[in-house]
Amino acid sequence: MNKNPVNVGPNPSPLIRPRTLKAALAVFFAVLGALLLAEGWAHRHVIFPWEEWYGFYAAFGFVAYVLLVFVAQYVLRPVVMRDEGYYDR
Repeated sequence: MNKNPVNVGPNPSPLIRPRTLKAALAVFFAVLGALLLAEGWAHRHVIFPWEEWYGFYAAFGFVAYVLLVFVAQYVLRPVVMRDEGYYDR
């Protein structure tokens, strides 16, 4: 018997059913695809020539997100990480 009120274990009835989650992800990716296709009709006032490349902002955003995750995990986490008994002292 688990007497910890914070971590009560696995929930037998999930808040989001797998079917609902799949449908939400399908809609999300459909919107992303539509936005990527609509990029061809958008007029942008660019400064650098590579900003005119098709899909540049999507690729830039993805690469920036991946770099942010890796920097947070491998550079910032060791800086702010404390040992296990730090707050018990």
